[in-house]
Amino acid sequence: MANLVLRRQFTVKWGHCDPAGIVFNSRFFEYFDWSVWRLFEEALAVKPNELARVFGIVGIPLVDAKARFLRPAKFNDVAHIASEVTQFKRSSFEVTHRISIAGELAVEGSEIRVWAGRDPEDPAKLKGAPIPAAVIARFRTAA
Repeated sequence: MANLVLRRQFTVKWGHCDPAGIVFNSRFFEYFDWSVWRLFEEALAVKPNELARVFGIVGIPLVDAKARFLRPAKFNDVAHIASEVTQFKRSSFEVTHRISIAGELAVEGSEIRVWAGRDPEDPAKLKGAPIPAAVIARFRTAA
C-alpha cells in the first residue's frame, strides 16, 4: 500500500511576495495548510467544515511545523506541491510537503497535527483522540 498524495499546481501571486518579488517565507506554511485541507477532503470525501459533524472531532490543529528552503519562489512562478500523510500515531499524524518549481525542489516541509476532540474534564480545552482505523485506511492507496 502506498500513501495518497495530493498534487496541485499554483501560480505565485504578487500578494505572496515581498517587494523584491520573492515569496515571503511564511506564505509556504499557508500553501502547506491549504494542501492539508484539500488532502483531507480528497481522502475522506468530507468538506473541512464537516469534519466535526462527521467524525465527532473539533479539528486537526497544527502542533509543529518546519520547512527547508532550497531555492526562492518568485512572482509568476508555476509551483507544484505534493502533500501526503507519512505517519499516523494514536492521535497525531505527520504530513510532508514538497514544492517544486521548474522541476527543481524549492521547499520541503512537514507538519504534525492532532486529531482533536474536546477534553472531557474541561470542554473548553482540546485533547487528542484516537484516529479511527477507517480514517487511516482512506489515506492509503493500492500501489
